[in-house]
Amino acid sequence: MDISAVRAQFPILSRQIYGRPLVYLDNAATTQLPHPVWRAMERYYTQTHANVHRGAHYLSETATARLEEIRQSAAAFLGAESSDEILFTSGATEGINLLARAVEPLLTPGDRILVTAMEHHSNFLPWQELCRRAGCHFHVLPLTPAGEPNPEALHRLLALPGVRVLSVTAVSNVLGTQAPISDLARAAHAAGAWLFVDGAQGLRHGRLDMKELGCDAFAFSGHKMMAPTGTGALYVNAALLPRLSPTAFGGGMVDRVSREGSTYAGAPAGFEAGTPNIAGIVGLGAAIDYLTALDLGEIARREASLLARAETGLRALEGVTVYGEPKRRAGALSFNLEGVHPYDAAGLLDRLGIAVRSGHHCAQPLMEHLGVTGTLRVSPAFYNTEAEIDAFLAGVQKVREVTGLYHG
Repeated sequence: MDISAVRAQFPILSRQIYGRPLVYLDNAATTQLPHPVWRAMERYYTQTHANVHRGAHYLSETATARLEEIRQSAAAFLGAESSDEILFTSGATEGINLLARAVEPLLTPGDRILVTAMEHHSNFLPWQELCRRAGCHFHVLPLTPAGEPNPEALHRLLALPGVRVLSVTAVSNVLGTQAPISDLARAAHAAGAWLFVDGAQGLRHGRLDMKELGCDAFAFSGHKMMAPTGTGALYVNAALLPRLSPTAFGGGMVDRVSREGSTYAGAPAGFEAGTPNIAGIVGLGAAIDYLTALDLGEIARREASLLARAETGLRALEGVTVYGEPKRRAGALSFNLEGVHPYDAAGLLDRLGIAVRSGHHCAQPLMEHLGVTGTLRVSPAFYNTEAEIDAFLAGVQKVREVTGLYHG
């Protein structure tokens, strides 16, 4: 991978912050967009802008054809059996909420839903709220000291009567823990439950094939994988999809509407009421093409190397606590500096041009497990360099020196 050529496609990486070169290491929150993505959106707006699934004129038919081509690309990218299994959403949060609403009629009071203690709020709150509405029991699977789902606790919980859903993150946005999705799918299915996956952090760290993983649904966000914000998709396998009920109602998702009653289209149209974010989906399609051309395996190897470099450097610094030691870590690493609030440390790093995340990362149950209110998080992408990781480590050491003098 020619990193200089890759970086040249991301204009923002060449700007300066406070007179210093930008070192952008907050990719678990949002990745930057390369030229091909925003140029594809520009072409749509300047050449084929029209509503989809509505008109019989050239522009509408062209836009519709492009959107459905992207649905097929997304299906191939995920290893889905059919493009009908791909529902476009505004991101993983909407996808998980759609899923929770869609399965609600299939549940009965007393059923059980399991999540893990390392979930983002987006894969915690929708299920907690569903349990409240439907009278189901909500269980949180504890973690091992290394920061992985506890297998003994999982076996114990899945043995309880009425377990219907196990919903897990593919990769923790705090610890970088990669969940053993295939193993979890087999365990869930053996217990008569569905396995749903929050894939927001998972897609950039190696190819994930839905047929191989065996999950029943998988939600992802475009803005974690070089696409625009407000884009994403929900994969639902063909066995479950016909059992789900529409969750939003309006134009484009109907079969027939009358005063006496209405019927609705099947998937995917039945779950995509209203006008979609067409330009954003065009950008999502361009991002899928871009990542596929670069090779996801090479991307994963490079990002793993950068993250390992950051972890080794942090563990060598005095007064730094790194959280978790999972067997497989990807995408993100969280840490704290002794005696320094994460917000203060992030602010000082920012003055050095270094962008990292600070706070609870929308994972307060995990913060409770770790015994902290927040952490710093570093999350490199393939377009970052070894020199940037070293600049980050030097910045952390500088923060330690400055705050040590202040507190002294």
